[in-house]
Amino acid sequence: MNNINNIRMFVRVYELENMSAAARDLRVSAAVASARVGELEKHLGVRLFTRTTRSIQPTEQGRIFYDKAVAILDAVDDAEAAVHEVTRKPRGSLFVAAPLGVGRRLIAPEIAGFQALYPDIYVRLRLSDRKIDMTTEGLDVAFILGNPPDSAHRIRVIAECARVLCAAPDYIARRGAPEHGADLVNDAHDCLLLRFPGSTEFRWTLDTSDGPQSFAVAGPVSCDDGDVLTQWALDGRGIVNKPVFDVADHLSAGRLVPVCRKTPPPRAQLAVLFPHKRNQAPKNRLFIDYMVDRIKTRLRAPG
Repeated sequence: MNNINNIRMFVRVYELENMSAAARDLRVSAAVASARVGELEKHLGVRLFTRTTRSIQPTEQGRIFYDKAVAILDAVDDAEAAVHEVTRKPRGSLFVAAPLGVGRRLIAPEIAGFQALYPDIYVRLRLSDRKIDMTTEGLDVAFILGNPPDSAHRIRVIAECARVLCAAPDYIARRGAPEHGADLVNDAHDCLLLRFPGSTEFRWTLDTSDGPQSFAVAGPVSCDDGDVLTQWALDGRGIVNKPVFDVADHLSAGRLVPVCRKTPPPRAQLAVLFPHKRNQAPKNRLFIDYMVDRIKTRLRAPG
């Protein structure tokens, strides 16, 4: 399997355009990654990459070899998947990403149950509210909440999740309870914003009698972690825009109170994204099927 491992390393270096990133993705040292690419080049008798201190670029031979290498790996993965399907013992690592709220409330609690059924599948779960790129990050499965990105990946819709604007009772006592999206603009209220690098402004889309409308909102603080925004809302620092499942306990306990009831946020699509080819692996299909079923059960649960 040495050549297969070398080819797999070449493909990840090619896709990520970085030796260290490919090494991290395949969980080996940078020295091992470089050695594997070197062995493959020696075996083929050609240079696959042009290396400088700042970059690594494929040669003409590398670009030609890449398409064939991907086909080789797909064939190997298909063969392994067929064997595991027959033996009913799926195995291997599964790299999964999800937004913080979705991951903590809906996915992480179900991991133990999944691994009890399939102990040979090693799940690597990464939670982040930032945007992800499945190809460059080497993901097998990605859960998303909101509009799906334009991509060649497949998408499986799980549910349409209600959202809510809410704030702590003491914030409402101090600042009042806005009823419409228009009540939020011009710094009339402190809105707690989920921001990422490069953000220059922020808008909330709300359902109005005239259809969905976008409102420019602002606030004194922002963060790229949705759970931090929830805590700030609980502390009385402003209004937060959240999926209902993410703040259901706080709403039922009265720690947070819905506002802008006449112009609520539209529902957000919860879905799972996966590459076409990788979904053929039994471990991927099993994980997606299991999680979709368990998430739907959790979303139907009262409270």
